[in-house]
Amino acid sequence: MLWKTHFAIGIFAVIFFFPHINNKLIFVLVVLLASILPDIDSRFSKIGKMAISKPVQVLTKHRGIFHSFTFCIVISFIFAFYVPVLAFPFFLGYALHLLADSWTPDGIRPFWPAKKELRGGVKVGGVIEESVFIIFVILDIIFLALLFA
Repeated sequence: MLWKTHFAIGIFAVIFFFPHINNKLIFVLVVLLASILPDIDSRFSKIGKMAISKPVQVLTKHRGIFHSFTFCIVISFIFAFYVPVLAFPFFLGYALHLLADSWTPDGIRPFWPAKKELRGGVKVGGVIEESVFIIFVILDIIFLALLFA
């Protein structure tokens, strides 16, 4: 999926949990960053074009360890022990990215290094993805309006 679709899904998750969160600013920032972070391993992604991403791309391949629940869970546990306020928003944003990418033909290896893959038929940048993006933008607008009404 494209960064904008991941971001729109991340915004929806933020809106859904927002009323129940104490550290709202941290929650919003971490969910949104985590919702695009797995693509740090792709030189074609928004985050992958940043200089900080280059070492990651040299050491890994796209949709490898960074596109796995293995990585997501390990980092979430580390946050839970050392910076608990980051654990849930990181897990939420990151896991939603992985879920969305599992709908694409390239799929993900959810429990890397295991070889099992999850794949779908949603072409990256295609009509279905664009529809998913539009649906989430509409939902974001509706639920934002309800949240602040």
